[in-house]
Amino acid sequence: MPEPIRTRYTIIGAGAGGLCAGIKLREKGQDDFLIIERELRVGGTWQRNTYPGLECDVASPLYCYSFAPNPDWSGLYPPQEEIREYLERVAFEHGLEPHLRLGTGVVSARWNEARARWRLVLDNGAELESQFVISAVGMFGAPVVPDIPGLDGFEGTIFHSAEWKHDHDLRGERIAVIGSAASAVQFVPEIAPDAGQLHVFQRTPNWIPPKLDEPYTEEQKEAFRRRPELLAQSREDLFNLIETVLNYLEPGGLQMAEEAARQAFAVVEDPEVRKKLVPDHPMGAKRPLASSKYLQSFNRPNVELVTEPIEEVTSGEIVTTDGTRRAVDTIILATGYETQKYVSVIDVEGRDGLKIDEAWEKGPEAYFGVTTSGFPNLFMLYGPNTNGGNSIILMLEFQVEYMLRLIDEAERAGADWIDVRREVMDEYNAGLQEELERVEVWHSGANDYYRAPSGKIVTQWPLGFAVYKERVSKGDLSSFETGQAREA
Repeated sequence: MPEPIRTRYTIIGAGAGGLCAGIKLREKGQDDFLIIERELRVGGTWQRNTYPGLECDVASPLYCYSFAPNPDWSGLYPPQEEIREYLERVAFEHGLEPHLRLGTGVVSARWNEARARWRLVLDNGAELESQFVISAVGMFGAPVVPDIPGLDGFEGTIFHSAEWKHDHDLRGERIAVIGSAASAVQFVPEIAPDAGQLHVFQRTPNWIPPKLDEPYTEEQKEAFRRRPELLAQSREDLFNLIETVLNYLEPGGLQMAEEAARQAFAVVEDPEVRKKLVPDHPMGAKRPLASSKYLQSFNRPNVELVTEPIEEVTSGEIVTTDGTRRAVDTIILATGYETQKYVSVIDVEGRDGLKIDEAWEKGPEAYFGVTTSGFPNLFMLYGPNTNGGNSIILMLEFQVEYMLRLIDEAERAGADWIDVRREVMDEYNAGLQEELERVEVWHSGANDYYRAPSGKIVTQWPLGFAVYKERVSKGDLSSFETGQAREA
């Protein structure tokens, strides 16, 4: 059997988190790492998702690394292709190409206590041995396919928005969109003009304030290039604004945003349709959305909002519980992603044979979302309870800085491995759940994807990102058990 490839660090995923980790390792003079990516290009979610109208919902000055500001965004909310190109460019400029192993997935990872190393099996049969594993698989996993009777017997075209069929011509077709959240809000306005008939099946309405996305002028972009401090100030101003408006423990900003969002529904001409689009849950209960096109789509004569539940799908129709049968040619599933798997999408086995899906039986949990007890030298980026209203790019940078500081401390202490103490992680998560309980809007019954089957919220960070940064900046090795390898 061939010897495994040995590397000090294995990074799983070449999205924004994995690239950030690789860049920061190189800055520290660490070149002994590989980035394993199952796709053929870097970019993570911005490489995999390509549906029409896909763009960022975080303002562009915040949606870039602090060490790689981008004065060339086309506007405040850049489209998918621009973000993917930005991530590709940053990876190239920071010398990551020799470290990338594209088109390769990780099947399993097993901890060897004696050697203080992880053994990883790749889907091409190769094996790696690493001292540290950095999971940058992110939060948005496999697309969710709804459990609708008869769906698998539909004889027309069917696909998920995350797996868009660009070779399928939608012009003139009778189209059903199942789902009305983040992806539908972006692609429905793009496909509506060409559709013969478009039925949008809505289970829960959303607050959808206007998206003020004016393109940057060439003069503005040139000013950003000549005076980087302007871009930096814009970044700081936007950060502070989001921290204020999306303060879930002081909901005054959310209430003001809800009132502004309520006024947006006035663009819908039909009062009955408008009524069905207005949520009965408070702003902030679900993921914040924004669009200046989606609500207007329902003024088109070929677009229908359907709120009756789907009873079944036949070979060519969708039947709702009121008995209405709608003939359709294509079904597009806008039903989201598995959001509660994190690194457990891989077969991970830690100390004493502990499987991570067993450790997370009641829901994923971690210490600051980065480490989880029983799995030494395993770090997560965008792990449990680190999703929030501000830019995930910021969160990733905070986490990479924290992770590398811990590794440096361990090296100075002569330790080969670190593992967060169980009592420390339990105390942290108990406090975190108490803080989550205080966020009233998340207990309105409108946020299923935040919760594990146990009912515990496992995706959200309840406080501002500035609070997270402050807390991890105080974290040190005292919260961890450390040890040395017994075998070379």
